[in-house]
Amino acid sequence: MARLRTVDLAREAGISTQQVRNHEEEGVLPPVPRTESGYRVYDRGHLQALLAYRALAAGFGPERARAIMRAVHAGDEPLALRSVDAGHAEVYEQRVAADAVSEAVAEAAASYLDGRPEPGGPALRVGELAGLLGVRTSALRVWEAAGLLAPAREAGTGYRRYGPEAVRDARIIRMLRQGRYSFDRIRPVLDELRRTGGTGALREAIAERRASHDRRTREMLRGAGLLHAFLTRDGGPAAPREE
Repeated sequence: MARLRTVDLAREAGISTQQVRNHEEEGVLPPVPRTESGYRVYDRGHLQALLAYRALAAGFGPERARAIMRAVHAGDEPLALRSVDAGHAEVYEQRVAADAVSEAVAEAAASYLDGRPEPGGPALRVGELAGLLGVRTSALRVWEAAGLLAPAREAGTGYRRYGPEAVRDARIIRMLRQGRYSFDRIRPVLDELRRTGGTGALREAIAERRASHDRRTREMLRGAGLLHAFLTRDGGPAAPREE
């Protein structure tokens, strides 16, 4: 079996030699034998494990990818496969949640097409609005600092007052944040809704989120494919690590 050096693995994986050593210490590689002089001796199995881990990390995240590879090297393939299943289930749940948020936001955004809210509605204080939305008061202040909300200020006391327009904006922000949209993505959505009632930016943000889920699923499939190749290579899975 051809021997490989640390630099060979690093070159094939597109990482540094130190990263290869780090991955070895993290347990994502099979046990690495050494020569009498202490040099590491890798083979194609180590390279396959490294490539599988790197691909898994791109789709499942480094923490779950490490758990998968450690389970494999410990001889617990069922545990590794359950972790793979859990990762796919997580993405599916995110897709369902994102779709639900998208529908809710689209429905709420329709109110902007009806014109601005009638004046004279009760203005809410920060605690009242936070309670209405089910968020912390600090979240409202963060949204304000990010330029997403602009509450009025009570004369004399300077207390924040959220009129009907601000409440409507806050509802949109909360739903988009539940869908894990960034402030940079939310800002143009609100700007367009306020100016014209248009939803072009909203549709673009939703499409981008769905595309990100698609990309992650493809990465997960690629990682799972390399994991399968490692598990079914000649010689089978590596022997469990000794404690």
